[in-house]
Amino acid sequence: MLKSYPPVTPAPGVTRQVLSEAPEMMVVAFTFEAGAEGAPHSHPHVQATFVESGRFRFTVGGDSFEVGAGDSFVIPGDVEHGCRCFEPGRLIDTFAPRRDDFL
Repeated sequence: MLKSYPPVTPAPGVTRQVLSEAPEMMVVAFTFEAGAEGAPHSHPHVQATFVESGRFRFTVGGDSFEVGAGDSFVIPGDVEHGCRCFEPGRLIDTFAPRRDDFL
């Protein structure tokens, strides 16, 4: 069954929208304005991030790196991570299992 989820604004310059979900997995789009940040945080879910567009600096477990359109990486569960957007863009994140706090 296809469900529609409204976008929300979790931080200034950031929009989050659940694209699809099941108990085992969730796909979420994050749209960032230049200068917006994803504050450092952690969660028990494994996260795979695909950079659809834009340019970002991520810090994952104390290591920092820049990513752009077409890049992808995995963040293990319970590892602190965050990002800063340099060029407006969109990230597609997949979480396993589903992040019920986003519903």
